[in-house]
Amino acid sequence: MARTKTKEIGIFESKGTFNIFRSSKTSKEDYDFAGLKALRQVLSNEKARVLHVIKTQHPTSIYDLAKKLGRNFKAVMDDIKLLEKFGFIELIEEKTKNRIRHKPEIIVDNIIINIKI
Repeated sequence: MARTKTKEIGIFESKGTFNIFRSSKTSKEDYDFAGLKALRQVLSNEKARVLHVIKTQHPTSIYDLAKKLGRNFKAVMDDIKLLEKFGFIELIEEKTKNRIRHKPEIIVDNIIINIKI
């Protein structure tokens, strides 16, 4: 039976602004944003499309993912880097002939967002 992995993001109010709550397992560098605007960027519709295509169409590389999305490779790569940084996906290195490609895989099944006021 497959194990479900949950990613938890906490947001707390501090002096009139919202800040990202960091758990003891992560360092300050893991979250370099300070509020809801950045969280919206991480969970944008485009990134939701990226996650959906990875989950349903299983692209073999980032280039393949960009083709399936009909988007520019660089824009998709930027989204992939951000999603990887926050622990939603993982890039698996696969060697094909003389090249190494990076296959994106989702490593989170659920995202829980807690807002503490």
